[in-house]
Amino acid sequence: GIRLAPKEKLDIPVLFKPDTMKMYEAVVVIHVMRENGENWPYEDTAELNKDLKSSVTVGENGGIQEILWIYPVYGIPEAPQQKLVPAVVRCRARQRVERRIEVLLTGVVPGAAVMPATRNSAVVSTKKPANIQEVVQVTDGFSKPVEFLYELQYQSNEIKSQLETLVGMHLVQSEWDTESRIVTLIFNIVFAPNKPIRNEATLVVQCTTGGVWKFPVRFIAMEPEVDDVINIEAVGLNKESIIGFKLASQTR
Repeated sequence: GIRLAPKEKLDIPVLFKPDTMKMYEAVVVIHVMRENGENWPYEDTAELNKDLKSSVTVGENGGIQEILWIYPVYGIPEAPQQKLVPAVVRCRARQRVERRIEVLLTGVVPGAAVMPATRNSAVVSTKKPANIQEVVQVTDGFSKPVEFLYELQYQSNEIKSQLETLVGMHLVQSEWDTESRIVTLIFNIVFAPNKPIRNEATLVVQCTTGGVWKFPVRFIAMEPEVDDVINIEAVGLNKESIIGFKLASQTR
């Protein structure tokens, strides 16, 4: 019974309040018809394509009687942002370090509906990247394994361009506690900086049955070690002493 004038906008609030870490689905349907009850004139109602036929109702005397707009909604719960101490990966510039990071995923719901592959996710891409892993084999009465997606997200494109080529990450171990429903994931992170840097990233883990967890990671590259010491001996007062040394470039 909402009246909408021509060119007028209508805001439709959608509230999402999940109680478990699984994906929820809903559909928002907008049903519109003319206030005077007349049909919209449309001459070629017999030629309506299949997509349009599913969203309009054609009247007996021709024309369009009502129109439907259908919007699917996927609700993906995200774990509450706690004040977590960032995991720190630290080493000197021009060196390489490996660090293992353990994260705990609470509230994982096995056996829930898997997210549709056609959705547009703002959290983790579903285009089957190399970091997709089937990390938990649920055997406590569940036949399907639980699959997780993970990636490092950065605060800006500038930070991403600085860190993306310096950081590598892969999953090395996973554990499932059926009593507490806590999944433990252990990642191996490789950090090989080429200059001093200090930036943060976010490890984002997403379960294909729904649910997102985020963990802060801080990368610190300190000043590199001294390459060598150059000693110059004086040959006398007011006389120049010269010494030569070579610098090798690692790039073109």
